[in-house]
Amino acid sequence: MIFRRLDERSLVSGQIRPEDLPEAAAAGVTMVVNNRPDGEEPGQPPSAEIEAAAQAAGLAYRYIPVAGGLTPAQVEAMAEALQGGTILAFCRSGTRSTWLWALARARLGDDADSLIEKATAAGYDISPILRYLPPR
Repeated sequence: MIFRRLDERSLVSGQIRPEDLPEAAAAGVTMVVNNRPDGEEPGQPPSAEIEAAAQAAGLAYRYIPVAGGLTPAQVEAMAEALQGGTILAFCRSGTRSTWLWALARARLGDDADSLIEKATAAGYDISPILRYLPPR
């Protein structure tokens, strides 16, 4: 599995499977954040299955599904998750998780330029959400 580092305590990836969680734990992850709604795609492991595997690997788990746009409640939930240890957030491709991370980091005080730089370095484009970030 490819985990992309956004900052010192945040990694993102596309869809993970239960068998990927020991690798995440070995990479220093302490919490898994699932940003993918159940049933979004055939064959996708359900949230409960990922949660059970996370717990078996000694990882905390948060379910913050994103579909049809990001809400203030989702940004707040992600901001809370980011204040813990090292997280691995995932969705289908990692893009929604990266956007949610950027909005949450902005809420926590990070500037837009550093968020753009970090997301770009990890291979993600956050330009569609720039208008929601604090002025640069």
